[in-house]
Amino acid sequence: MNNATLKRPRTKPAEIRREELIDAAQALFLGKGFDDTSVDEIVKAADVAKGTFYFYFKTKDDVLQALRTRFVDGFHSRLDAAIKSRPVNDWLGRLDAWLEAGVSGYLEEVELHDLVFHEFRPSHRRMKHDNPIIAHLAALILGGTQAGAWQAKNPRLTAIMLFNALHGAVDDHIASPKKLSRKGLVAEVRAFCRLALGLSTV
Repeated sequence: MNNATLKRPRTKPAEIRREELIDAAQALFLGKGFDDTSVDEIVKAADVAKGTFYFYFKTKDDVLQALRTRFVDGFHSRLDAAIKSRPVNDWLGRLDAWLEAGVSGYLEEVELHDLVFHEFRPSHRRMKHDNPIIAHLAALILGGTQAGAWQAKNPRLTAIMLFNALHGAVDDHIASPKKLSRKGLVAEVRAFCRLALGLSTV
């Protein structure tokens, strides 16, 4: 085996190449903005040929879509892990865990969240309607309703309103010059959601 053979890079699996392109795009989009980032800069940062980019994506918008999907999948996994950390029949504990994970997840990834949602081109109403995070919360609310843990005549609509309440509370927290602690913010969101489900806030 000669030196040329030893130095020749191995071809990476397709899924790793794609993730590296997404990682490079994410760093650039966050650093200089979506509109000011070029495909040439993405391929340079990912250390791939331009043709490799077009093998996986047609446009920058396709990369943004992939980033959004990855963000939502990761957020969903975080919420799922949170409720599964509580006993199956501990509905109130599961709800509290979901809300805390939701607040924390948003706060910790706010820049990426704003990039993939505020820069996103397609219909925002359609995107909200198909939101798997709301579906996840709706399933939790339905389960608790069926178990008699709380009251919700329309679990999906309740989930939509509670999710938007959480989202609005975190947005206000981020914008406010006088912030609550994260623990205090979670407590406020939890109290509101409990009242909405006909529960005591204690």
